[in-house]
Amino acid sequence: MANRNSILIHVQHLLGSGHLRRAAILARALASGDASVRLVSGGLPVPDLDIGQADFTQLEPVRCEADDFSALTKADGTPVGSGFKTRRRAQLLSTFDEMAPDVLIVEMFPFGRRQMRFELLPLLERACGQSLRPLIIASVRDILQTGRKPKRIEEAAAWVETYFDRVLVHGDPSLARFEETFPPATGFSERIHYTGYLAPEPPSAARPGDPGWGEVVVSAGGGAVGGALLRTALAARGLSRLSDRPWRLLTGHALDPADRAALEREAGDGFAIETSRTDFQELLAACAVSVSQGGYNTVADILSAGARSVIVPFAAGGETEQTLRAERLEACGRAVMLSESALDPPALARAIDAAARTTPGRSPVDLSGATASLRQLRAWMNDPAAAKRG
Repeated sequence: MANRNSILIHVQHLLGSGHLRRAAILARALASGDASVRLVSGGLPVPDLDIGQADFTQLEPVRCEADDFSALTKADGTPVGSGFKTRRRAQLLSTFDEMAPDVLIVEMFPFGRRQMRFELLPLLERACGQSLRPLIIASVRDILQTGRKPKRIEEAAAWVETYFDRVLVHGDPSLARFEETFPPATGFSERIHYTGYLAPEPPSAARPGDPGWGEVVVSAGGGAVGGALLRTALAARGLSRLSDRPWRLLTGHALDPADRAALEREAGDGFAIETSRTDFQELLAACAVSVSQGGYNTVADILSAGARSVIVPFAAGGETEQTLRAERLEACGRAVMLSESALDPPALARAIDAAARTTPGRSPVDLSGATASLRQLRAWMNDPAAAKRG
Protein backbone atom coordinates (compact mmCIF):
# COMPACT_ATOMS: atom_id res chain seq x y z
CA MET A 1 0.00 0.00 0.00
CA ALA A 2 1.31 3.43 -0.85
CA ASN A 3 2.47 5.78 1.88
CA ARG A 4 1.13 9.31 1.75
CA ASN A 5 3.89 11.72 0.80
CA SER A 6 6.39 8.93 0.25
CA ILE A 7 9.73 9.42 -1.50
CA LEU A 8 12.11 6.76 -2.82
CA ILE A 9 15.69 7.84 -3.62
CA HIS A 10 18.00 5.60 -5.65
CA VAL A 11 21.75 6.24 -5.45
CA GLN A 12 24.75 4.34 -6.80
CA HIS A 13 28.30 5.18 -5.74
CA LEU A 14 31.02 3.29 -7.57
CA LEU A 15 34.41 4.54 -6.36
CA GLY A 16 34.32 7.00 -3.47
CA SER A 17 31.35 7.64 -1.20
CA GLY A 18 30.47 11.14 -2.40
CA HIS A 19 27.29 10.26 -4.26
CA LEU A 20 25.92 8.35 -1.28
CA ARG A 21 26.78 11.06 1.22
CA ARG A 22 25.16 13.71 -0.98
CA ALA A 23 22.03 11.56 -1.30
CA ALA A 24 22.07 11.05 2.47
CA ILE A 25 21.98 14.83 3.04
CA LEU A 26 19.01 15.03 0.68
CA ALA A 27 17.24 12.08 2.35
CA ARG A 28 17.85 13.54 5.80
CA ALA A 29 16.38 16.90 4.79
CA LEU A 30 13.32 15.41 3.11
CA ALA A 31 12.64 13.06 6.04
CA SER A 32 12.71 16.00 8.42
CA GLY A 33 9.39 17.07 6.95
CA ASP A 34 6.23 14.98 6.89
CA ALA A 35 7.34 12.62 4.12
CA SER A 36 8.22 8.95 4.40
CA VAL A 37 11.65 8.62 2.77
CA ARG A 38 13.59 5.52 1.75
CA LEU A 39 17.18 5.72 0.50
CA VAL A 40 18.13 2.77 -1.71
CA SER A 41 21.88 2.36 -2.14
CA GLY A 42 23.64 0.11 -4.63
CA GLY A 43 27.28 0.71 -3.63
CA LEU A 44 29.50 -0.62 -0.89
CA PRO A 45 28.23 0.07 2.64
CA VAL A 46 29.65 3.25 4.19
CA PRO A 47 30.13 3.44 7.98
CA ASP A 48 28.59 6.26 10.01
CA LEU A 49 26.12 7.27 7.30
CA ASP A 50 23.63 9.75 8.75
CA ILE A 51 20.24 9.55 7.04
CA GLY A 52 18.23 11.04 9.89
CA GLN A 53 14.68 9.70 9.99
CA ALA A 54 14.83 8.12 6.53
CA ASP A 55 14.72 4.37 5.98
CA PHE A 56 17.52 2.54 4.21
CA THR A 57 17.72 -0.36 1.77
CA GLN A 58 21.07 -1.85 0.74
CA LEU A 59 21.07 -3.54 -2.65
CA GLU A 60 23.61 -6.24 -3.39
CA PRO A 61 26.59 -3.88 -3.83
CA VAL A 62 28.63 -3.15 -6.93
CA ARG A 63 31.68 -0.97 -7.46
CA CYS A 64 34.24 0.04 -10.10
CA GLU A 65 38.00 0.23 -10.17
CA ALA A 66 39.58 3.69 -10.34
CA ASP A 67 40.94 3.11 -13.83
CA ASP A 68 37.86 1.50 -15.39
CA PHE A 69 34.42 2.95 -14.71
CA SER A 70 32.83 0.81 -17.40
CA ALA A 71 33.36 -2.55 -15.68
CA LEU A 72 31.16 -3.32 -12.69
CA THR A 73 32.43 -5.69 -10.04
CA LYS A 74 30.91 -7.21 -6.94
CA ALA A 75 32.18 -6.37 -3.48
CA ASP A 76 34.77 -9.16 -3.72
CA GLY A 77 36.15 -7.80 -6.99
CA THR A 78 34.66 -10.47 -9.26
CA PRO A 79 32.88 -9.32 -12.44
CA VAL A 80 29.15 -8.69 -12.40
CA GLY A 81 27.27 -11.20 -14.55
CA SER A 82 23.74 -11.47 -15.92
CA GLY A 83 22.48 -13.47 -12.94
CA PHE A 84 23.67 -10.82 -10.52
CA LYS A 85 22.00 -8.08 -12.56
CA THR A 86 18.75 -10.04 -12.61
CA ARG A 87 18.79 -10.37 -8.80
CA ARG A 88 19.60 -6.69 -8.29
CA ARG A 89 16.90 -5.56 -10.67
CA ALA A 90 14.32 -7.77 -8.94
CA GLN A 91 15.33 -6.44 -5.51
CA LEU A 92 15.05 -2.83 -6.66
CA LEU A 93 11.68 -3.32 -8.38
CA SER A 94 10.33 -5.19 -5.34
CA THR A 95 11.36 -2.29 -3.11
CA PHE A 96 9.59 0.15 -5.43
CA ASP A 97 6.43 -1.97 -5.58
CA GLU A 98 6.30 -2.35 -1.81
CA MET A 99 6.64 1.37 -1.21
CA ALA A 100 4.63 2.63 -4.20
CA PRO A 101 6.13 6.10 -3.71
CA ASP A 102 4.57 9.41 -4.62
CA VAL A 103 8.00 10.67 -5.70
CA LEU A 104 10.87 8.75 -7.29
CA ILE A 105 14.26 10.49 -7.18
CA VAL A 106 17.14 9.02 -9.19
CA GLU A 107 20.57 10.37 -8.28
CA MET A 108 22.88 11.18 -11.23
CA PHE A 109 21.09 9.14 -13.90
CA PRO A 110 20.55 9.81 -16.79
CA PHE A 111 23.48 12.28 -16.76
CA GLY A 112 25.77 9.58 -15.46
CA ARG A 113 25.62 6.04 -14.07
CA ARG A 114 24.91 4.65 -17.52
CA GLN A 115 26.38 1.36 -16.23
CA MET A 116 23.24 0.99 -14.10
CA ARG A 117 20.71 1.25 -16.91
CA PHE A 118 20.07 -2.50 -16.59
CA GLU A 119 18.07 -1.70 -13.45
CA LEU A 120 17.26 1.99 -13.77
CA LEU A 121 15.45 1.84 -17.11
CA PRO A 122 13.18 -0.98 -15.84
CA LEU A 123 12.60 1.06 -12.66
CA LEU A 124 11.60 4.12 -14.67
CA GLU A 125 9.36 2.03 -16.93
CA ARG A 126 7.72 0.50 -13.84
CA ALA A 127 7.14 3.96 -12.39
CA CYS A 128 5.69 5.33 -15.62
CA GLY A 129 3.36 2.34 -15.88
CA GLN A 130 1.64 2.96 -12.53
CA SER A 131 -2.00 4.00 -12.52
CA LEU A 132 -0.97 6.71 -10.07
CA ARG A 133 2.33 7.61 -11.66
CA PRO A 134 4.84 9.11 -9.23
CA LEU A 135 6.58 12.40 -9.82
CA ILE A 136 9.96 11.41 -11.32
CA ILE A 137 12.95 13.60 -10.54
CA ALA A 138 16.62 13.49 -11.48
CA SER A 139 18.99 14.66 -8.74
CA VAL A 140 22.37 15.75 -10.07
CA ARG A 141 25.42 17.74 -9.03
CA ASP A 142 26.30 21.02 -10.72
CA ILE A 143 29.25 19.94 -12.89
CA LEU A 144 29.46 16.85 -15.09
CA GLN A 145 32.37 15.11 -16.74
CA THR A 146 33.09 16.62 -20.15
CA GLY A 147 34.41 14.97 -23.29
CA ARG A 148 31.77 12.25 -23.43
CA LYS A 149 30.66 10.74 -26.71
CA PRO A 150 27.96 12.82 -28.47
CA LYS A 151 25.76 9.76 -28.86
CA ARG A 152 25.69 9.20 -25.10
CA ILE A 153 24.88 12.84 -24.43
CA GLU A 154 21.98 12.63 -26.87
CA GLU A 155 20.84 9.40 -25.23
CA ALA A 156 20.81 11.02 -21.80
CA ALA A 157 18.80 13.99 -23.10
CA ALA A 158 16.29 11.59 -24.67
CA TRP A 159 15.87 9.78 -21.34
CA VAL A 160 15.13 13.10 -19.64
CA GLU A 161 12.45 13.77 -22.23
CA THR A 162 10.95 10.29 -21.90
CA TYR A 163 10.92 9.78 -18.14
CA PHE A 164 11.68 12.81 -15.98
CA ASP A 165 9.36 15.56 -14.79
CA ARG A 166 11.94 17.74 -13.08
CA VAL A 167 15.73 17.98 -12.65
CA LEU A 168 17.13 19.15 -9.31
CA VAL A 169 20.59 20.58 -9.94
CA HIS A 170 22.37 20.79 -6.60
CA GLY A 171 24.52 23.76 -7.43
CA ASP A 172 24.69 27.52 -7.69
CA PRO A 173 24.37 28.89 -11.23
CA SER A 174 26.63 31.81 -10.30
CA LEU A 175 29.47 29.28 -9.93
CA ALA A 176 28.57 26.90 -12.76
CA ARG A 177 25.51 26.53 -14.94
CA PHE A 178 24.41 23.01 -15.76
CA GLU A 179 24.38 23.54 -19.52
CA GLU A 180 28.11 24.34 -19.44
CA THR A 181 28.87 20.65 -19.01
CA PHE A 182 25.58 19.31 -20.42
CA PRO A 183 24.68 21.54 -23.40
CA PRO A 184 21.35 19.79 -24.25
CA ALA A 185 19.99 21.13 -20.94
CA THR A 186 19.02 24.29 -22.82
CA GLY A 187 16.31 22.16 -24.43
CA PHE A 188 14.63 21.31 -21.10
CA SER A 189 15.51 24.41 -19.09
CA GLU A 190 11.93 24.65 -17.78
CA ARG A 191 12.47 21.36 -15.91
CA ILE A 192 15.70 22.47 -14.22
CA HIS A 193 15.65 23.84 -10.69
CA TYR A 194 18.85 24.93 -8.93
CA THR A 195 18.89 24.24 -5.22
CA GLY A 196 22.30 25.45 -4.08
CA TYR A 197 24.91 23.04 -2.75
CA LEU A 198 23.84 20.16 -0.52
CA ALA A 199 26.07 21.20 2.37
CA PRO A 200 26.10 20.32 6.06
CA GLU A 201 25.13 22.88 8.67
CA PRO A 202 28.04 25.23 9.47
CA PRO A 203 29.92 24.19 12.59
CA SER A 204 30.25 26.43 15.62
CA ALA A 205 33.07 28.96 15.60
CA ALA A 206 36.33 27.28 16.58
CA ARG A 207 38.40 28.30 19.59
CA PRO A 208 41.98 27.60 20.67
CA GLY A 209 42.25 24.12 22.07
CA ASP A 210 39.47 22.69 19.90
CA PRO A 211 40.33 19.52 17.91
CA GLY A 212 42.17 20.54 14.75
CA TRP A 213 43.10 24.00 16.02
CA GLY A 214 45.94 25.40 13.90
CA GLU A 215 46.54 22.08 12.11
CA VAL A 216 47.06 21.26 8.47
CA VAL A 217 44.28 18.77 7.71
CA VAL A 218 44.86 16.60 4.63
CA SER A 219 41.83 14.55 3.63
CA ALA A 220 41.34 11.98 0.90
CA GLY A 221 37.53 11.75 0.84
CA GLY A 222 36.47 8.14 0.43
CA GLY A 223 40.16 7.39 0.03
CA ALA A 224 40.23 5.12 -3.01
CA VAL A 225 42.22 7.55 -5.18
CA GLY A 226 43.80 9.88 -2.62
CA GLY A 227 46.97 7.95 -1.83
CA ALA A 228 49.30 10.15 -3.88
CA LEU A 229 48.07 13.31 -2.16
CA LEU A 230 48.60 11.79 1.28
CA ARG A 231 52.10 10.56 0.44
CA THR A 232 53.05 13.95 -0.98
CA ALA A 233 51.80 15.68 2.17
CA LEU A 234 54.20 13.60 4.28
CA ALA A 235 57.14 14.96 2.31
CA ALA A 236 55.76 18.50 2.03
CA ARG A 237 55.60 19.24 5.75
CA GLY A 238 59.31 19.90 6.15
CA LEU A 239 59.21 22.36 3.23
CA SER A 240 56.27 24.41 4.48
CA ARG A 241 56.21 27.43 6.74
CA LEU A 242 53.66 25.44 8.73
CA SER A 243 56.13 22.66 9.54
CA ASP A 244 55.83 23.50 13.23
CA ARG A 245 52.09 22.76 13.18
CA PRO A 246 50.49 19.34 13.68
CA TRP A 247 49.52 17.73 10.38
CA ARG A 248 46.52 15.38 10.38
CA LEU A 249 46.03 12.93 7.49
CA LEU A 250 42.53 11.46 7.05
CA THR A 251 42.83 8.47 4.75
CA GLY A 252 39.22 7.48 4.14
CA HIS A 253 37.77 3.98 4.46
CA ALA A 254 38.53 2.95 0.87
CA LEU A 255 42.29 3.49 0.93
CA ASP A 256 44.20 0.28 0.24
CA PRO A 257 45.37 -1.17 3.58
CA ALA A 258 48.90 -1.52 2.22
CA ASP A 259 48.97 2.18 1.34
CA ARG A 260 47.77 3.10 4.81
CA ALA A 261 50.42 0.89 6.41
CA ALA A 262 53.10 2.61 4.31
CA LEU A 263 51.88 6.02 5.44
CA GLU A 264 52.06 4.97 9.08
CA ARG A 265 55.60 3.67 8.62
CA GLU A 266 56.81 6.86 6.94
CA ALA A 267 55.06 9.38 9.19
CA GLY A 268 57.21 10.89 11.88
CA ASP A 269 56.52 13.11 14.85
CA GLY A 270 53.96 15.79 14.23
CA PHE A 271 51.68 13.62 12.10
CA ALA A 272 48.40 12.01 13.08
CA ILE A 273 46.99 9.44 10.65
CA GLU A 274 43.34 8.48 11.01
CA THR A 275 40.77 6.78 8.81
CA SER A 276 38.05 9.39 9.26
CA ARG A 277 36.50 11.69 11.82
CA THR A 278 32.85 12.18 12.66
CA ASP A 279 33.79 15.76 13.61
CA PHE A 280 35.36 16.53 10.22
CA GLN A 281 33.43 19.79 9.93
CA GLU A 282 34.75 20.96 13.28
CA LEU A 283 38.32 20.08 12.24
CA LEU A 284 37.91 22.17 9.09
CA ALA A 285 36.57 25.11 11.06
CA ALA A 286 39.58 24.99 13.40
CA CYS A 287 42.42 24.13 11.04
CA ALA A 288 45.05 26.46 9.59
CA VAL A 289 44.69 24.97 6.09
CA SER A 290 42.64 22.16 4.55
CA VAL A 291 44.26 20.12 1.76
CA SER A 292 41.98 17.90 -0.28
CA GLN A 293 40.76 16.85 -3.67
CA GLY A 294 37.91 18.77 -5.29
CA GLY A 295 34.91 16.48 -5.04
CA TYR A 296 31.49 18.02 -4.55
CA ASN A 297 31.02 16.93 -0.94
CA THR A 298 34.49 17.97 0.15
CA VAL A 299 34.06 21.41 -1.39
CA ALA A 300 30.68 21.78 0.33
CA ASP A 301 32.33 20.85 3.65
CA ILE A 302 35.14 23.38 3.11
CA LEU A 303 32.80 26.21 2.17
CA SER A 304 30.42 25.47 5.03
CA ALA A 305 33.28 25.46 7.55
CA GLY A 306 34.94 28.54 6.06
CA ALA A 307 38.32 26.83 5.88
CA ARG A 308 41.37 28.10 4.03
CA SER A 309 41.96 25.45 1.42
CA VAL A 310 44.26 23.88 -1.12
CA ILE A 311 42.45 21.79 -3.72
CA VAL A 312 44.28 19.18 -5.80
CA PRO A 313 41.52 18.04 -8.17
CA PHE A 314 41.34 14.39 -9.21
CA ALA A 315 42.13 14.33 -12.94
CA ALA A 316 43.18 10.76 -13.75
CA GLY A 317 41.55 9.09 -16.72
CA GLY A 318 40.57 12.42 -18.26
CA GLU A 319 38.35 13.49 -15.35
CA THR A 320 37.42 17.17 -15.65
CA GLU A 321 34.70 17.80 -13.07
CA GLN A 322 36.91 18.52 -10.06
CA THR A 323 39.30 20.67 -12.06
CA LEU A 324 36.53 22.96 -13.30
CA ARG A 325 35.11 23.30 -9.79
CA ALA A 326 38.53 24.09 -8.33
CA GLU A 327 39.25 26.67 -11.05
CA ARG A 328 36.00 28.46 -10.31
CA LEU A 329 36.66 28.48 -6.56
CA GLU A 330 40.18 29.79 -7.07
CA ALA A 331 38.84 32.54 -9.32
CA CYS A 332 36.51 33.77 -6.57
CA GLY A 333 39.24 33.62 -3.94
CA ARG A 334 38.01 30.60 -2.00
CA ALA A 335 40.79 28.10 -2.76
CA VAL A 336 44.35 27.68 -3.97
CA MET A 337 44.37 25.12 -6.77
CA LEU A 338 47.27 22.79 -7.50
CA SER A 339 46.85 20.55 -10.53
CA GLU A 340 47.38 16.83 -10.08
CA SER A 341 50.06 16.85 -12.78
CA ALA A 342 52.05 19.47 -10.83
CA LEU A 343 51.72 17.70 -7.47
CA ASP A 344 55.05 17.23 -5.73
CA PRO A 345 56.26 18.11 -2.20
CA PRO A 346 57.69 21.58 -3.01
CA ALA A 347 54.62 22.62 -5.00
CA LEU A 348 52.25 21.38 -2.31
CA ALA A 349 54.22 23.20 0.41
CA ARG A 350 54.05 26.44 -1.61
CA ALA A 351 50.30 26.03 -2.13
CA ILE A 352 49.71 25.42 1.59
CA ASP A 353 51.75 28.49 2.51
CA ALA A 354 49.79 30.59 0.00
CA ALA A 355 46.46 29.32 1.36
CA ALA A 356 47.56 30.12 4.92
CA ARG A 357 47.93 33.78 3.93
CA THR A 358 44.35 34.07 2.63
CA THR A 359 41.44 35.44 4.65
CA PRO A 360 38.31 33.36 4.06
CA GLY A 361 35.12 35.36 3.95
CA ARG A 362 31.51 34.48 3.55
CA SER A 363 30.99 31.67 1.04
CA PRO A 364 30.23 33.02 -2.44
CA VAL A 365 28.33 29.79 -3.18
CA ASP A 366 24.73 29.12 -2.15
CA LEU A 367 24.89 26.32 0.44
CA SER A 368 21.16 26.03 1.17
CA GLY A 369 20.56 23.03 -1.09
CA ALA A 370 19.01 20.79 1.57
CA THR A 371 16.46 23.39 2.68
CA ALA A 372 15.71 24.46 -0.88
CA SER A 373 15.20 20.85 -2.01
CA LEU A 374 12.76 20.22 0.83
CA ARG A 375 10.85 23.40 0.03
CA GLN A 376 10.67 22.56 -3.69
CA LEU A 377 9.60 18.94 -3.11
CA ARG A 378 6.86 20.07 -0.74
CA ALA A 379 5.54 22.46 -3.37
CA TRP A 380 5.51 19.76 -6.03
CA MET A 381 3.90 17.18 -3.76
CA ASN A 382 1.16 19.68 -2.87
CA ASP A 383 0.48 20.22 -6.58
CA PRO A 384 1.76 17.12 -8.42
CA ALA A 385 -0.28 17.78 -11.55
CA ALA A 386 1.47 21.11 -12.08
CA ALA A 387 4.88 19.54 -11.40
CA LYS A 388 4.58 16.74 -13.95
CA ARG A 389 5.67 17.22 -17.51
CA GLY A 390 2.99 17.92 -20.03
